Amino acid sequence: MTRNLQKYSRQTNLQLIGGALVLLFIVGDGLIYWLYGSQAALMGFLCLLAGLTPVVLVVLIILLLDWITKRATRG
Repeated sequence: MTRNLQKYSRQTNLQLIGGALVLLFIVGDGLIYWLYGSQAALMGFLCLLAGLTPVVLVVLIILLLDWITKRATRG
């Protein structure tokens, strides 16, 4: 049995990010729904999506640049 610490680290980071997003959307928006109602929860959900859009775009650009540099240095 071999240890692949990079794979383990990547998997752990993805699980932490997923858990944070679940907490943010489910718990956060659930509290908004509980305190203020469904219309406020919908608005909160839309605001959360709008706030995460730049983060997702930056991550996608970084992944694209990483893919391009790996492909350029390989050949």
